[in-house]
Amino acid sequence: MGVKGKAAAAILILLLFLGSLWLQGGLDYHWDSCIKAYNQVNQLHQLSNSSGGDGAESQLQMCPGQAFQVSLLLSHLLAAPTSKSDVLLQPYLSSWDELMKFMDSLGPMVGLISKEIETKTSIIRQLTKLTEGNPEAELGPDQHSINSVQTQGGTKNKASLDTGPYRSVRSMILMELDQGLVSFHHLTDSGCRTLLRLHRALLWLKLFLEKLAETPAEGRLRSPSDLCREAYKSTLAHHHTWYVRKAAELAFIALPERSFFFRLVCVQNQEELSKLLSRVVQAIEEVYDRTQKALEENGMLDLP
Repeated sequence: MGVKGKAAAAILILLLFLGSLWLQGGLDYHWDSCIKAYNQVNQLHQLSNSSGGDGAESQLQMCPGQAFQVSLLLSHLLAAPTSKSDVLLQPYLSSWDELMKFMDSLGPMVGLISKEIETKTSIIRQLTKLTEGNPEAELGPDQHSINSVQTQGGTKNKASLDTGPYRSVRSMILMELDQGLVSFHHLTDSGCRTLLRLHRALLWLKLFLEKLAETPAEGRLRSPSDLCREAYKSTLAHHHTWYVRKAAELAFIALPERSFFFRLVCVQNQEELSKLLSRVVQAIEEVYDRTQKALEENGMLDLP
């Protein structure tokens, strides 16, 4: 094998290692679809009203041939905020289910990151199952055991997220603090620590989509690769080592061109993409801000 071949192989191994460790133990310092059917009519009506009647609601239809559906993502995001500045965990996790499909569509390297995020969402779902009186359950990323729990009354699919301590962000925080499940000094698999890692990743995706929605005054559109790398430097890079940062930037080089994103959400041009993504960003921001406030009030923004 020549020098170039060896270099390419080394880069591939490095990227694969990055994907496997991206979220292993958290998005702080390590290398680090089951969608609930909400009332689509009501959610799309809300989005139509927020669009100012500019006709953008036509973009909220299901996009044929795509695993990722922006209409479902918006629906889940809008269902998450609840009273008292809280966030419901079931639609929050369902939003991540859709965001993982979004990341999977961007290529194998970003798709590896989504697998680690899936592990994090699975931990919260598993913790929910444990609080429902199933002492034999063990923490782990087994999505099937998490999403489908056999009971005497039949199969319970995520039903426990509708009630109980893991109903919302704030109810989870209060319960885990009361039960001493959160450590401010050691690594744990608590729901709060896991949520913090998802929370940091959500900021990265929000900023990337926000940049992708921008239409510069001079008309020059930057590549999604540059935008994603810039969003990363402003967010997750602060929690990663130098080696992780360099490997991540290398991984983002393989992101598809802008025209791919037009097809992904079934729009024709940058103007339509900007309108749609701006609404997605607004919905993400509401969920993010509420989660940020809850974590900050309880001193959980720097959990190990």
